[in-house]
Amino acid sequence: MSLFAARSILTYSLILGSLSLHAVDVADNWPTMRGPHSNGYTGTTTKLATTWSETEHITWKTPLPGEGWSSPVIADGAIWLTTGLDDGKSRHVIKLDANSGKILLDQEIFAPEAPEKKHLRNSFASPTPLIVGDKVYVHFGTIGTACLSTKDGSVIWKQNDLKIDYDVGAGGSPTLYQDLILITYDGMDAQYQVGLDANNGKVRWKTERSGSATRLASMKADSRKAFGTPFIMTIDGKDQSINTAAHRLYAYEPLTGKELWFVDYPGFSSAAWPVTNGKMVIVNTGFPNSELWAITPSGAKGDSTKTHVKWTAKNRTGAQASPIIVDDLLYVVNDSGFLTVLELETGKEIYKERLGVDFAASPIYAGGLLYFPDARNKTTVVKPGRTFTVVAANELEDGCMASPAVLGNALFIRTKKALYRIDP
Repeated sequence: MSLFAARSILTYSLILGSLSLHAVDVADNWPTMRGPHSNGYTGTTTKLATTWSETEHITWKTPLPGEGWSSPVIADGAIWLTTGLDDGKSRHVIKLDANSGKILLDQEIFAPEAPEKKHLRNSFASPTPLIVGDKVYVHFGTIGTACLSTKDGSVIWKQNDLKIDYDVGAGGSPTLYQDLILITYDGMDAQYQVGLDANNGKVRWKTERSGSATRLASMKADSRKAFGTPFIMTIDGKDQSINTAAHRLYAYEPLTGKELWFVDYPGFSSAAWPVTNGKMVIVNTGFPNSELWAITPSGAKGDSTKTHVKWTAKNRTGAQASPIIVDDLLYVVNDSGFLTVLELETGKEIYKERLGVDFAASPIYAGGLLYFPDARNKTTVVKPGRTFTVVAANELEDGCMASPAVLGNALFIRTKKALYRIDP
Protein backbone atom coordinates (compact mmCIF):
# COMPACT_ATOMS: atom_id res chain seq x y z
CA MET A 1 0.00 0.00 0.00
CA SER A 2 1.30 3.44 -0.85
CA LEU A 3 1.91 6.01 1.85
CA PHE A 4 -0.76 8.20 0.26
CA ALA A 5 -3.28 5.37 0.59
CA ALA A 6 -2.24 4.82 4.19
CA ARG A 7 -2.78 8.51 4.89
CA SER A 8 -6.23 8.39 3.35
CA ILE A 9 -7.27 5.39 5.42
CA LEU A 10 -5.88 6.99 8.57
CA THR A 11 -7.71 10.26 7.95
CA TYR A 12 -10.98 8.34 7.46
CA SER A 13 -10.37 6.38 10.66
CA LEU A 14 -9.56 9.48 12.69
CA ILE A 15 -12.70 11.27 11.57
CA LEU A 16 -14.82 8.30 12.52
CA GLY A 17 -12.81 7.85 15.72
CA SER A 18 -13.95 11.28 16.86
CA LEU A 19 -17.57 10.19 16.50
CA SER A 20 -17.31 7.64 19.27
CA LEU A 21 -21.02 7.65 20.00
CA HIS A 22 -21.70 5.85 16.72
CA ALA A 23 -20.37 2.43 15.74
CA VAL A 24 -19.59 1.82 12.09
CA ASP A 25 -19.50 -1.29 9.95
CA VAL A 26 -15.77 -1.81 9.76
CA ALA A 27 -14.66 -5.10 11.32
CA ASP A 28 -12.33 -6.40 8.59
CA ASN A 29 -9.25 -5.15 10.41
CA TRP A 30 -8.27 -4.35 13.99
CA PRO A 31 -5.07 -2.31 13.49
CA THR A 32 -4.68 -0.79 16.99
CA MET A 33 -5.33 -1.86 20.58
CA ARG A 34 -8.68 -0.04 20.57
CA GLY A 35 -9.72 -1.13 17.08
CA PRO A 36 -10.12 0.62 13.72
CA HIS A 37 -11.29 3.90 15.28
CA SER A 38 -9.32 3.87 18.54
CA ASN A 39 -12.49 3.69 20.64
CA GLY A 40 -13.14 -0.03 21.26
CA TYR A 41 -16.02 -0.23 18.76
CA THR A 42 -16.68 -2.97 16.21
CA GLY A 43 -19.19 -2.82 13.38
CA THR A 44 -22.89 -2.32 14.10
CA THR A 45 -23.72 -5.72 12.57
CA THR A 46 -21.08 -7.62 14.54
CA LYS A 47 -22.49 -10.59 16.45
CA LEU A 48 -19.95 -12.06 18.82
CA ALA A 49 -20.44 -15.07 21.06
CA THR A 50 -21.87 -14.14 24.44
CA THR A 51 -21.05 -17.45 26.15
CA TRP A 52 -17.93 -19.60 25.98
CA SER A 53 -15.60 -21.79 28.01
CA GLU A 54 -12.52 -23.93 27.39
CA THR A 55 -14.82 -26.46 25.66
CA GLU A 56 -17.48 -24.19 24.14
CA HIS A 57 -17.23 -21.87 21.11
CA ILE A 58 -13.43 -22.12 20.98
CA THR A 59 -12.41 -22.35 17.31
CA TRP A 60 -8.75 -22.60 18.27
CA LYS A 61 -6.38 -21.96 21.14
CA THR A 62 -2.69 -21.32 20.51
CA PRO A 63 -0.17 -21.34 23.39
CA LEU A 64 2.20 -18.37 23.13
CA PRO A 65 5.91 -18.39 23.93
CA GLY A 66 7.31 -16.05 26.55
CA GLU A 67 5.30 -13.34 28.27
CA GLY A 68 3.68 -10.25 26.81
CA TRP A 69 0.71 -8.01 27.56
CA SER A 70 0.51 -6.43 24.08
CA SER A 71 -2.94 -6.70 22.54
CA PRO A 72 -3.47 -8.59 19.27
CA VAL A 73 -3.86 -6.49 16.11
CA ILE A 74 -5.27 -7.90 12.88
CA ALA A 75 -5.08 -7.16 9.16
CA ASP A 76 -5.35 -9.24 5.98
CA GLY A 77 -6.22 -12.39 7.89
CA ALA A 78 -3.11 -12.25 10.10
CA ILE A 79 -2.74 -11.50 13.81
CA TRP A 80 0.32 -9.70 15.17
CA LEU A 81 1.54 -9.42 18.76
CA THR A 82 4.78 -9.21 20.70
CA THR A 83 6.37 -11.17 23.52
CA GLY A 84 9.47 -11.22 25.71
CA LEU A 85 11.62 -14.26 26.39
CA ASP A 86 14.72 -15.12 28.45
CA ASP A 87 13.90 -12.59 31.19
CA GLY A 88 13.68 -9.78 28.65
CA LYS A 89 16.89 -10.57 26.78
CA SER A 90 14.94 -11.51 23.66
CA ARG A 91 12.03 -9.45 22.26
CA HIS A 92 9.93 -11.16 19.60
CA VAL A 93 7.16 -10.37 17.16
CA ILE A 94 4.68 -13.17 16.42
CA LYS A 95 2.36 -13.52 13.44
CA LEU A 96 -0.53 -16.01 13.45
CA ASP A 97 -3.08 -17.10 10.88
CA ALA A 98 -6.48 -15.80 11.99
CA ASN A 99 -8.34 -18.80 10.56
CA SER A 100 -6.23 -21.61 11.99
CA GLY A 101 -4.28 -20.06 14.85
CA LYS A 102 -1.05 -21.40 13.34
CA ILE A 103 2.07 -19.41 14.17
CA LEU A 104 3.42 -18.16 10.85
CA LEU A 105 6.34 -16.12 12.19
CA ASP A 106 8.18 -15.95 15.51
CA GLN A 107 11.07 -13.54 15.06
CA GLU A 108 13.51 -11.88 17.43
CA ILE A 109 13.62 -8.11 16.91
CA PHE A 110 15.80 -6.90 19.81
CA ALA A 111 18.22 -8.76 22.07
CA PRO A 112 19.30 -6.39 24.87
CA GLU A 113 22.23 -7.64 26.95
CA ALA A 114 20.94 -5.77 30.00
CA PRO A 115 17.11 -5.64 30.00
CA GLU A 116 15.42 -2.74 31.73
CA LYS A 117 13.71 -3.17 35.08
CA LYS A 118 9.99 -3.89 35.13
CA HIS A 119 7.16 -4.18 37.64
CA LEU A 120 5.95 -7.69 38.50
CA ARG A 121 2.59 -6.76 36.98
CA ASN A 122 4.16 -5.57 33.74
CA SER A 123 5.79 -7.57 30.93
CA PHE A 124 8.77 -7.01 28.62
CA ALA A 125 6.35 -6.68 25.70
CA SER A 126 3.39 -4.55 26.81
CA PRO A 127 3.04 -1.85 24.08
CA THR A 128 0.65 -2.95 21.32
CA PRO A 129 1.79 -3.10 17.67
CA LEU A 130 0.30 -0.87 14.98
CA ILE A 131 -0.60 -2.06 11.47
CA VAL A 132 -0.63 0.38 8.55
CA GLY A 133 -1.04 -1.07 5.06
CA ASP A 134 1.76 -3.56 4.45
CA LYS A 135 3.78 -2.51 7.50
CA VAL A 136 3.58 -3.37 11.19
CA TYR A 137 5.24 -1.19 13.82
CA VAL A 138 6.35 -2.77 17.11
CA HIS A 139 7.55 -0.89 20.18
CA PHE A 140 9.42 -2.09 23.27
CA GLY A 141 9.87 1.21 25.08
CA THR A 142 13.47 2.17 25.74
CA ILE A 143 14.70 -1.03 24.05
CA GLY A 144 13.53 0.24 20.68
CA THR A 145 10.95 0.51 17.92
CA ALA A 146 10.91 -1.38 14.63
CA CYS A 147 9.01 -1.47 11.35
CA LEU A 148 8.44 -4.80 9.61
CA SER A 149 6.87 -5.95 6.38
CA THR A 150 3.54 -7.68 7.03
CA LYS A 151 4.22 -9.91 4.01
CA ASP A 152 7.38 -11.70 5.14
CA GLY A 153 8.35 -10.16 8.49
CA SER A 154 11.50 -8.57 7.09
CA VAL A 155 12.77 -5.64 9.15
CA ILE A 156 12.51 -2.32 7.29
CA TRP A 157 14.06 -0.21 10.05
CA LYS A 158 14.95 -0.14 13.72
CA GLN A 159 15.20 2.82 16.08
CA ASN A 160 16.83 2.35 19.49
CA ASP A 161 18.43 5.73 20.18
CA LEU A 162 15.64 7.02 22.43
CA LYS A 163 16.36 6.05 26.05
CA ILE A 164 14.27 6.53 29.16
CA ASP A 165 14.13 5.13 32.69
CA TYR A 166 10.60 3.87 33.31
CA ASP A 167 11.73 1.87 36.37
CA VAL A 168 8.71 -0.42 35.91
CA GLY A 169 8.89 -1.14 32.15
CA ALA A 170 7.16 0.30 29.10
CA GLY A 171 3.42 0.63 28.53
CA GLY A 172 2.33 3.20 25.94
CA SER A 173 1.80 2.23 22.30
CA PRO A 174 2.69 4.01 19.03
CA THR A 175 0.18 6.01 16.99
CA LEU A 176 0.35 6.86 13.28
CA TYR A 177 -0.38 10.33 11.94
CA GLN A 178 0.12 10.79 8.20
CA ASP A 179 3.77 9.71 7.71
CA LEU A 180 4.76 9.97 11.38
CA ILE A 181 4.85 7.48 14.22
CA LEU A 182 4.02 9.31 17.46
CA ILE A 183 5.42 7.88 20.70
CA THR A 184 5.50 9.16 24.28
CA TYR A 185 8.52 8.81 26.55
CA ASP A 186 7.65 9.75 30.13
CA GLY A 187 10.18 8.33 32.55
CA MET A 188 11.69 9.20 35.89
CA ASP A 189 14.70 10.88 34.30
CA ALA A 190 13.17 12.62 31.25
CA GLN A 191 9.76 13.30 29.70
CA TYR A 192 9.20 13.99 26.01
CA GLN A 193 7.32 12.98 22.89
CA VAL A 194 8.67 12.21 19.43
CA GLY A 195 7.48 12.01 15.87
CA LEU A 196 9.39 9.34 13.93
CA ASP A 197 9.44 9.18 10.16
CA ALA A 198 7.28 6.16 9.39
CA ASN A 199 9.44 5.31 6.38
CA ASN A 200 12.86 5.17 8.03
CA GLY A 201 12.45 5.60 11.81
CA LYS A 202 14.43 8.83 12.01
CA VAL A 203 13.37 11.46 14.56
CA ARG A 204 11.51 14.26 12.74
CA TRP A 205 10.65 16.12 15.93
CA LYS A 206 11.19 15.76 19.66
CA THR A 207 9.33 17.91 22.19
CA GLU A 208 10.28 18.07 25.84
CA ARG A 209 7.31 18.18 28.21
CA SER A 210 6.83 21.79 29.27
CA GLY A 211 6.11 20.66 32.80
CA SER A 212 9.41 18.76 33.14
CA ALA A 213 11.54 21.69 34.26
CA THR A 214 8.86 23.25 36.45
CA ARG A 215 6.07 21.12 37.87
CA LEU A 216 7.77 17.71 37.74
CA ALA A 217 11.21 18.86 38.85
CA SER A 218 10.07 19.25 42.46
CA MET A 219 8.30 15.87 42.57
CA LYS A 220 9.63 12.44 43.41
CA ALA A 221 11.16 10.71 40.39
CA ASP A 222 8.65 7.85 40.60
CA SER A 223 5.74 10.25 40.08
CA ARG A 224 7.14 11.73 36.85
CA LYS A 225 6.43 8.72 34.66
CA ALA A 226 3.42 7.87 32.50
CA PHE A 227 2.39 5.32 29.86
CA GLY A 228 0.21 7.27 27.49
CA THR A 229 -0.61 6.53 23.86
CA PRO A 230 -1.01 9.60 21.61
CA PHE A 231 -4.69 10.09 20.74
CA ILE A 232 -5.61 12.06 17.59
CA MET A 233 -8.68 14.31 17.81
CA THR A 234 -10.01 16.89 15.37
CA ILE A 235 -10.54 20.16 17.27
CA ASP A 236 -11.80 23.35 15.62
CA GLY A 237 -11.18 21.77 12.24
CA LYS A 238 -7.55 20.82 12.94
CA ASP A 239 -6.02 17.55 14.12
CA GLN A 240 -4.36 17.56 17.53
CA SER A 241 -2.37 14.91 19.37
CA ILE A 242 -3.77 14.48 22.89
CA ASN A 243 -1.36 12.98 25.41
CA THR A 244 -1.81 11.87 29.00
CA ALA A 245 1.44 12.45 30.87
CA ALA A 246 2.43 12.79 34.51
CA HIS A 247 0.27 15.46 36.18
CA ARG A 248 -0.60 17.12 32.86
CA LEU A 249 -2.59 16.54 29.67
CA TYR A 250 -0.80 17.91 26.61
CA ALA A 251 -2.12 18.80 23.16
CA TYR A 252 0.39 19.00 20.30
CA GLU A 253 0.40 19.82 16.63
CA PRO A 254 1.06 16.28 15.37
CA LEU A 255 3.17 17.20 12.34
CA THR A 256 5.56 19.47 14.24
CA GLY A 257 5.31 18.65 17.95
CA LYS A 258 4.39 22.24 18.79
CA GLU A 259 2.59 22.42 22.13
CA LEU A 260 -0.89 23.96 21.75
CA TRP A 261 -2.43 23.77 25.23
CA PHE A 262 -2.39 21.80 28.46
CA VAL A 263 -4.52 20.95 31.50
CA ASP A 264 -2.96 20.18 34.89
CA TYR A 265 -4.41 17.32 36.93
CA PRO A 266 -3.26 15.23 39.91
CA GLY A 267 -1.89 11.86 38.81
CA PHE A 268 0.81 9.84 37.05
CA SER A 269 1.42 6.38 35.53
CA SER A 270 -1.88 6.28 33.67
CA ALA A 271 -2.00 3.74 30.84
CA ALA A 272 -5.64 4.31 29.82
CA TRP A 273 -6.45 5.76 26.39
CA PRO A 274 -8.59 8.93 26.28
CA VAL A 275 -12.05 8.73 24.69
CA THR A 276 -14.09 11.38 22.91
CA ASN A 277 -17.58 12.12 21.63
CA GLY A 278 -16.17 14.74 19.28
CA LYS A 279 -16.87 17.59 21.70
CA MET A 280 -15.27 16.43 24.93
CA VAL A 281 -12.22 14.33 25.64
CA ILE A 282 -12.32 12.14 28.75
CA VAL A 283 -8.97 11.30 30.35
CA ASN A 284 -7.88 9.14 33.26
CA THR A 285 -5.41 10.91 35.58
CA GLY A 286 -3.71 7.70 36.83
CA PHE A 287 -2.18 6.88 40.21
CA PRO A 288 -2.40 7.18 43.15
CA ASN A 289 -6.07 8.25 43.27
CA SER A 290 -7.28 8.06 39.71
CA GLU A 291 -9.91 10.50 38.51
CA LEU A 292 -11.83 11.06 35.29
CA TRP A 293 -11.61 14.55 33.79
CA ALA A 294 -13.91 15.75 31.01
CA ILE A 295 -12.26 18.49 28.97
CA THR A 296 -13.84 20.64 26.25
CA PRO A 297 -10.84 21.43 24.02
CA SER A 298 -12.46 23.79 21.52
CA GLY A 299 -10.68 27.14 21.72
CA ALA A 300 -8.10 25.91 24.23
CA LYS A 301 -4.74 27.73 24.27
CA GLY A 302 -1.89 27.59 26.74
CA ASP A 303 -2.87 26.73 30.32
CA SER A 304 -6.54 25.69 30.00
CA THR A 305 -6.95 24.11 33.43
CA LYS A 306 -9.33 26.74 34.78
CA THR A 307 -11.27 27.34 31.56
CA HIS A 308 -11.83 24.03 29.74
CA VAL A 309 -12.56 21.37 32.40
CA LYS A 310 -16.26 20.50 32.24
CA TRP A 311 -16.42 17.99 35.11
CA THR A 312 -14.33 15.62 37.21
CA ALA A 313 -15.19 12.31 38.85
CA LYS A 314 -12.99 11.41 41.79
CA ASN A 315 -12.02 8.06 43.31
CA ARG A 316 -14.15 5.98 40.94
CA THR A 317 -11.75 4.88 38.27
CA GLY A 318 -8.67 2.77 37.69
CA ALA A 319 -5.44 3.71 35.99
CA GLN A 320 -5.24 0.78 33.56
CA ALA A 321 -8.45 -0.04 31.64
CA SER A 322 -9.59 2.59 29.14
CA PRO A 323 -13.11 4.02 29.46
CA ILE A 324 -15.67 3.49 26.70
CA ILE A 325 -18.66 5.56 25.54
CA VAL A 326 -22.02 4.12 24.48
CA ASP A 327 -24.73 6.62 23.58
CA ASP A 328 -24.90 9.20 26.40
CA LEU A 329 -23.10 7.12 29.02
CA LEU A 330 -19.47 6.57 29.97
CA TYR A 331 -18.35 3.16 31.29
CA VAL A 332 -15.13 2.57 33.22
CA VAL A 333 -13.93 -0.39 35.27
CA ASN A 334 -11.32 0.23 37.92
CA ASP A 335 -8.34 -1.94 38.82
CA SER A 336 -10.20 -3.63 41.68
CA GLY A 337 -13.22 -4.57 39.56
CA PHE A 338 -15.92 -1.95 40.10
CA LEU A 339 -17.81 -0.84 37.00
CA THR A 340 -18.91 2.79 37.21
CA VAL A 341 -21.36 4.30 34.72
CA LEU A 342 -21.54 8.08 34.39
CA GLU A 343 -23.60 10.52 32.41
CA LEU A 344 -21.30 11.73 29.67
CA GLU A 345 -22.59 15.29 29.73
CA THR A 346 -22.48 15.87 33.48
CA GLY A 347 -20.29 13.19 35.06
CA LYS A 348 -23.19 12.19 37.32
CA GLU A 349 -22.94 8.61 38.58
CA ILE A 350 -25.71 6.32 37.31
CA TYR A 351 -24.56 3.16 39.06
CA LYS A 352 -21.53 1.41 40.46
CA GLU A 353 -21.38 -2.39 40.58
CA ARG A 354 -18.68 -5.00 41.07
CA LEU A 355 -17.63 -7.07 38.04
CA GLY A 356 -14.69 -8.84 39.66
CA VAL A 357 -11.51 -8.13 41.61
CA ASP A 358 -8.68 -7.43 39.15
CA PHE A 359 -8.81 -5.55 35.83
CA ALA A 360 -6.19 -4.20 33.40
CA ALA A 361 -7.53 -4.86 29.88
CA SER A 362 -9.82 -2.37 28.14
CA PRO A 363 -13.42 -3.25 27.17
CA ILE A 364 -14.93 -3.44 23.70
CA TYR A 365 -18.43 -2.67 22.39
CA ALA A 366 -19.81 -5.17 19.86
CA GLY A 367 -23.29 -6.11 18.70
CA GLY A 368 -24.93 -3.86 21.28
CA LEU A 369 -23.03 -5.39 24.22
CA LEU A 370 -19.99 -4.51 26.31
CA TYR A 371 -17.23 -7.07 26.94
CA PHE A 372 -15.05 -6.67 30.06
CA PRO A 373 -12.14 -9.15 30.41
CA ASP A 374 -10.44 -9.37 33.80
CA ALA A 375 -6.91 -10.34 34.83
CA ARG A 376 -7.98 -13.54 36.60
CA ASN A 377 -9.99 -15.79 34.26
CA LYS A 378 -13.34 -14.16 33.47
CA THR A 379 -14.94 -11.97 30.80
CA THR A 380 -18.24 -10.35 31.77
CA VAL A 381 -20.72 -9.36 29.06
CA VAL A 382 -22.87 -6.38 30.07
CA LYS A 383 -25.86 -4.79 28.39
CA PRO A 384 -25.36 -1.03 28.22
CA GLY A 385 -27.94 1.23 29.84
CA ARG A 386 -28.89 2.88 33.09
CA THR A 387 -29.48 -0.38 34.93
CA PHE A 388 -26.81 -2.99 35.63
CA THR A 389 -27.57 -6.03 33.44
CA VAL A 390 -25.09 -8.90 33.16
CA VAL A 391 -25.73 -11.02 30.06
CA ALA A 392 -23.06 -13.64 30.76
CA ALA A 393 -19.84 -14.34 32.66
CA ASN A 394 -17.38 -16.60 30.86
CA GLU A 395 -14.25 -18.27 32.19
CA LEU A 396 -11.02 -19.41 30.54
CA GLU A 397 -7.96 -21.00 32.14
CA ASP A 398 -6.20 -17.69 32.63
CA GLY A 399 -6.85 -13.96 32.72
CA CYS A 400 -6.19 -11.02 30.38
CA MET A 401 -3.74 -8.17 30.62
CA ALA A 402 -4.24 -7.57 26.88
CA SER A 403 -7.39 -6.06 25.38
CA PRO A 404 -9.58 -8.13 23.00
CA ALA A 405 -9.63 -7.84 19.21
CA VAL A 406 -12.41 -8.55 16.68
CA LEU A 407 -12.45 -9.77 13.09
CA GLY A 408 -15.92 -10.11 11.59
CA ASN A 409 -17.89 -12.10 14.18
CA ALA A 410 -14.78 -13.66 15.73
CA LEU A 411 -13.50 -12.55 19.12
CA PHE A 412 -9.77 -12.88 19.85
CA ILE A 413 -8.68 -12.97 23.47
CA ARG A 414 -5.07 -13.05 24.58
CA THR A 415 -4.68 -14.46 28.06
CA LYS A 416 -1.38 -14.55 29.94
CA LYS A 417 -0.43 -17.82 28.25
CA ALA A 418 -2.45 -18.28 25.03
CA LEU A 419 -4.41 -16.66 22.22
CA TYR A 420 -8.02 -17.79 21.63
CA ARG A 421 -10.39 -17.45 18.72
CA ILE A 422 -14.02 -17.51 19.92
CA ASP A 423 -16.88 -17.80 17.43
CA PRO A 424 -20.68 -17.70 17.90
